Amino acid sequence: MKKVFYIDGMTCMHCVGTVNRALGSLEGVKSFDTKLDKKYSEVEYDETKLSEADIKSAIEEWGYKVVDIK
Repeated sequence: MKKVFYIDGMTCMHCVGTVNRALGSLEGVKSFDTKLDKKYSEVEYDETKLSEADIKSAIEEWGYKVVDIK
């Protein structure tokens, strides 16, 4: 499954690194591509191991707000 998580609060490459660490810490995330200019991260994950809510929670636990998922 591949989804785009729109993230509020990313203002620099350090923020992108933090979001990437959050995503990389999740078992079941296959790949991710976080874009500062577009304020989103495209995440490919195994839906048998993770849900959208799990990914959203991980991002938000690291201090950012997921404002939309497509």
